[in-house]
Amino acid sequence: MGGGSSVQLVMVGLENTGKTTLLYRLKFGQYMHTQSTVGFNCEKVEVRSGKAKGVTFSIWDVGGKDNMRPLWKSYLRSADGVIFVVDSADRERLEEARIELLRLVKGQNNPGCLPTLILANKQDLPDSMSPEEVAKEMSVQELSVTQQCELLPVCAVTGEGLSDAMDATFEMIKKWKKGKGKR
Repeated sequence: MGGGSSVQLVMVGLENTGKTTLLYRLKFGQYMHTQSTVGFNCEKVEVRSGKAKGVTFSIWDVGGKDNMRPLWKSYLRSADGVIFVVDSADRERLEEARIELLRLVKGQNNPGCLPTLILANKQDLPDSMSPEEVAKEMSVQELSVTQQCELLPVCAVTGEGLSDAMDATFEMIKKWKKGKGKR
Protein backbone atom coordinates (compact mmCIF):
# COMPACT_ATOMS: atom_id res chain seq x y z
CA MET A 1 0.00 0.00 0.00
CA GLY A 2 1.72 3.16 -1.14
CA GLY A 3 1.43 6.06 -3.54
CA GLY A 4 -1.51 5.68 -5.88
CA SER A 5 -3.49 3.73 -3.26
CA SER A 6 -7.10 4.47 -2.41
CA VAL A 7 -8.37 4.42 1.16
CA GLN A 8 -11.97 4.64 2.40
CA LEU A 9 -12.52 6.60 5.63
CA VAL A 10 -15.61 7.34 7.67
CA MET A 11 -15.48 10.59 9.64
CA VAL A 12 -17.96 10.85 12.51
CA GLY A 13 -18.44 12.68 15.79
CA LEU A 14 -21.10 14.72 17.54
CA GLU A 15 -22.62 17.64 15.65
CA ASN A 16 -20.65 20.90 15.54
CA THR A 17 -17.27 19.30 16.18
CA GLY A 18 -15.82 20.53 12.87
CA LYS A 19 -16.00 17.41 10.68
CA THR A 20 -17.09 19.19 7.52
CA THR A 21 -14.62 22.03 8.10
CA LEU A 22 -11.87 19.39 8.43
CA LEU A 23 -13.03 17.65 5.26
CA TYR A 24 -12.96 20.81 3.16
CA ARG A 25 -9.67 21.98 4.71
CA LEU A 26 -8.18 18.66 3.55
CA LYS A 27 -9.83 18.86 0.12
CA PHE A 28 -9.14 22.50 -0.74
CA GLY A 29 -6.24 23.40 1.58
CA GLN A 30 -8.01 26.42 3.01
CA TYR A 31 -10.68 27.32 5.53
CA MET A 32 -14.23 27.29 4.23
CA HIS A 33 -17.30 28.29 6.20
CA THR A 34 -19.66 25.30 6.36
CA GLN A 35 -23.19 24.47 7.45
CA SER A 36 -24.23 21.59 9.71
CA THR A 37 -24.32 18.38 7.72
CA VAL A 38 -27.73 16.91 7.10
CA GLY A 39 -26.97 13.38 5.94
CA PHE A 40 -23.43 13.06 4.65
CA ASN A 41 -20.72 14.55 2.44
CA CYS A 42 -18.19 12.51 0.51
CA GLU A 43 -14.98 13.88 -0.98
CA LYS A 44 -11.86 12.40 -2.52
CA VAL A 45 -8.74 13.94 -1.02
CA GLU A 46 -5.30 13.31 -2.48
CA VAL A 47 -2.48 13.77 -0.01
CA ARG A 48 0.39 15.76 -1.48
CA SER A 49 3.05 15.34 1.21
CA GLY A 50 4.21 13.19 4.09
CA LYS A 51 4.06 9.41 4.46
CA ALA A 52 0.67 9.28 2.74
CA LYS A 53 1.85 11.26 -0.31
CA GLY A 54 -0.02 10.15 -3.43
CA VAL A 55 -2.72 8.31 -1.50
CA THR A 56 -6.32 9.18 -2.33
CA PHE A 57 -8.64 9.15 0.66
CA SER A 58 -12.38 8.85 0.01
CA ILE A 59 -13.78 10.45 3.14
CA TRP A 60 -17.42 10.02 4.16
CA ASP A 61 -18.34 12.86 6.53
CA VAL A 62 -21.50 11.67 8.29
CA GLY A 63 -23.74 14.02 10.25
CA GLY A 64 -23.52 13.87 14.04
CA LYS A 65 -27.05 14.72 15.15
CA ASP A 66 -28.86 12.18 17.34
CA ASN A 67 -30.96 10.82 14.47
CA MET A 68 -27.88 10.15 12.29
CA ARG A 69 -25.77 8.31 14.85
CA PRO A 70 -27.49 4.91 14.48
CA LEU A 71 -26.55 5.06 10.78
CA TRP A 72 -22.81 5.50 11.41
CA LYS A 73 -22.14 1.77 11.57
CA SER A 74 -23.67 1.20 8.12
CA TYR A 75 -20.91 3.38 6.63
CA LEU A 76 -18.24 1.12 8.16
CA ARG A 77 -18.93 -1.82 5.82
CA SER A 78 -16.59 -0.63 3.09
CA ALA A 79 -14.34 1.52 5.28
CA ASP A 80 -10.65 1.02 5.94
CA GLY A 81 -10.59 3.33 8.94
CA VAL A 82 -12.51 5.72 11.18
CA ILE A 83 -11.82 9.32 12.07
CA PHE A 84 -13.74 10.38 15.17
CA VAL A 85 -13.76 14.15 15.67
CA VAL A 86 -14.06 15.70 19.13
CA ASP A 87 -14.54 19.37 20.01
CA SER A 88 -11.71 19.97 22.51
CA ALA A 89 -13.47 23.03 23.91
CA ASP A 90 -16.84 21.34 24.56
CA ARG A 91 -16.28 19.83 27.99
CA GLU A 92 -20.02 19.37 28.59
CA ARG A 93 -20.42 16.90 25.72
CA LEU A 94 -17.16 14.97 26.04
CA GLU A 95 -18.81 12.13 27.96
CA GLU A 96 -21.50 11.89 25.27
CA ALA A 97 -18.76 11.75 22.63
CA ARG A 98 -16.95 9.00 24.57
CA ILE A 99 -20.14 6.93 24.80
CA GLU A 100 -20.77 7.29 21.05
CA LEU A 101 -17.17 6.36 20.23
CA LEU A 102 -17.33 3.25 22.41
CA ARG A 103 -20.71 2.29 20.92
CA LEU A 104 -19.29 2.63 17.41
CA VAL A 105 -16.10 0.69 18.12
CA LYS A 106 -17.74 -2.08 20.14
CA GLY A 107 -20.59 -2.31 17.60
CA GLN A 108 -18.25 -3.49 14.84
CA ASN A 109 -18.73 -7.10 16.04
CA ASN A 110 -15.27 -8.36 15.24
CA PRO A 111 -11.91 -8.50 16.97
CA GLY A 112 -10.10 -6.80 14.06
CA CYS A 113 -11.90 -3.49 14.48
CA LEU A 114 -11.10 -0.70 12.08
CA PRO A 115 -8.19 1.57 12.96
CA THR A 116 -9.58 4.67 14.66
CA LEU A 117 -8.00 8.10 14.77
CA ILE A 118 -9.55 10.51 17.25
CA LEU A 119 -8.99 14.14 16.33
CA ALA A 120 -9.03 16.61 19.20
CA ASN A 121 -10.23 19.53 17.05
CA LYS A 122 -10.47 23.23 17.88
CA GLN A 123 -7.08 23.33 19.58
CA ASP A 124 -6.90 27.02 18.62
CA LEU A 125 -9.60 28.00 21.11
CA PRO A 126 -8.36 29.43 24.42
CA ASP A 127 -10.57 27.13 26.53
CA SER A 128 -9.74 23.91 24.68
CA MET A 129 -8.48 20.92 26.62
CA SER A 130 -5.01 19.59 25.98
CA PRO A 131 -4.72 16.48 23.79
CA GLU A 132 -3.74 14.52 26.93
CA GLU A 133 -6.92 15.60 28.72
CA VAL A 134 -9.08 14.69 25.72
CA ALA A 135 -7.33 11.30 25.41
CA LYS A 136 -8.03 10.55 29.07
CA GLU A 137 -11.68 11.63 28.83
CA MET A 138 -12.19 9.61 25.62
CA SER A 139 -10.64 6.43 27.14
CA VAL A 140 -8.05 6.17 24.36
CA GLN A 141 -5.70 4.05 26.46
CA GLU A 142 -8.52 1.57 27.18
CA LEU A 143 -9.51 1.42 23.51
CA SER A 144 -5.96 0.94 22.29
CA VAL A 145 -5.74 -2.35 24.21
CA THR A 146 -8.19 -4.00 21.80
CA GLN A 147 -7.57 -2.09 18.58
CA GLN A 148 -5.44 0.48 16.80
CA CYS A 149 -6.49 3.79 18.23
CA GLU A 150 -4.66 7.08 18.46
CA LEU A 151 -5.53 10.68 19.34
CA LEU A 152 -3.99 13.71 17.68
CA PRO A 153 -4.59 17.45 18.15
CA VAL A 154 -5.80 19.43 15.12
CA CYS A 155 -7.31 22.74 14.12
CA ALA A 156 -9.66 22.65 11.14
CA VAL A 157 -9.57 26.43 10.77
CA THR A 158 -5.77 26.74 10.45
CA GLY A 159 -5.09 23.21 9.17
CA GLU A 160 -2.57 22.62 11.95
CA GLY A 161 -2.02 18.91 12.62
CA LEU A 162 -3.92 17.64 9.58
CA SER A 163 -0.86 16.40 7.70
CA ASP A 164 0.19 14.39 10.78
CA ALA A 165 -3.38 13.10 11.10
CA MET A 166 -3.47 11.80 7.53
CA ASP A 167 -0.04 10.20 7.92
CA ALA A 168 -1.12 8.51 11.17
CA THR A 169 -4.35 7.27 9.57
CA PHE A 170 -2.47 5.90 6.59
CA GLU A 171 0.10 4.13 8.78
CA MET A 172 -2.58 2.57 11.01
CA ILE A 173 -4.53 1.31 7.99
CA LYS A 174 -1.40 -0.07 6.36
CA LYS A 175 -0.55 -1.98 9.53
CA TRP A 176 -4.17 -3.18 9.91
CA LYS A 177 -4.34 -4.43 6.32
CA LYS A 178 -1.02 -6.21 6.64
CA GLY A 179 -2.21 -7.92 9.81
CA LYS A 180 -5.50 -8.98 8.24
CA GLY A 181 -3.91 -10.09 4.97
CA LYS A 182 -6.14 -7.65 3.13
CA ARG A 183 -5.57 -6.30 -0.38
